[in-house]
Amino acid sequence: MFRGVAIEANPVGNRLDIPLPEYPLEVVFVLVKPAFSGNIGAVCRGMLNFGFDKLRVIGHDGEWDEETRKRAKHAQSVLDNAQVFDEWASCMDDVSLVIGTSGKRELGSKIQFRHFLTPNELIENFQGLSGRVAIVFGPEGMGLLQDELRECDLLLTIPSWEGYPILNLSHAVTVVAYSMHNKISELTQLEKPMMNPDQRRTMRKTASRIAKSLPIHESKKRGAEEQLIRTLMRSGPDEFEAHRLLGILNDAANALEENE
Repeated sequence: MFRGVAIEANPVGNRLDIPLPEYPLEVVFVLVKPAFSGNIGAVCRGMLNFGFDKLRVIGHDGEWDEETRKRAKHAQSVLDNAQVFDEWASCMDDVSLVIGTSGKRELGSKIQFRHFLTPNELIENFQGLSGRVAIVFGPEGMGLLQDELRECDLLLTIPSWEGYPILNLSHAVTVVAYSMHNKISELTQLEKPMMNPDQRRTMRKTASRIAKSLPIHESKKRGAEEQLIRTLMRSGPDEFEAHRLLGILNDAANALEENE
């Protein structure tokens, strides 16, 4: 179980001096180059409203201005303990699963790439597992770039109205936190450790080897790689399952490469 640190209640506020809830998964919320300081503070407040306190920010100096502090309200501890990173790789180095978010809905050939889960589906797929999961949100106005989404193991979307699907950054984080808080609280299965970060990296590399060795046109290999990664990650393998699966995938990659 992962548990955050309890925060002393503010005598003029309504933050109670009680421990944060215990969740099987350690959920880390990641903001990539947020454009507006106030949104960072509002994200902290939305996270703590539902018992989450692990925040990472990519592309920020870690100096929080008055607007950020003001919008965080009684979630100052989330802000104070936030980790800042210069780039993607170091931020995700100790993470077992990277989940990218987007509100963009597309038709045609991109459906295969943008194969989304909802927050409830995500938790249902990984119930009973423990480990560190990063949920990544892109900058306001543009969201995560295509190349950044490709670095994610799974894609998550909020099932908003299709007429206006893009949410404000802090609202999106709050909705995901709310959904996960409610769904995680329902799950009481025996815990098993999720695949570790090294297994995740190896699985992505092996899937890439397989896709590159397939006897298909070069233009289709990237799509095959992405589809294979999404399918493997969506199954939510634990450490033992990932070990067995990696053995099979490695054998398949070797066999394909020998026949090239």
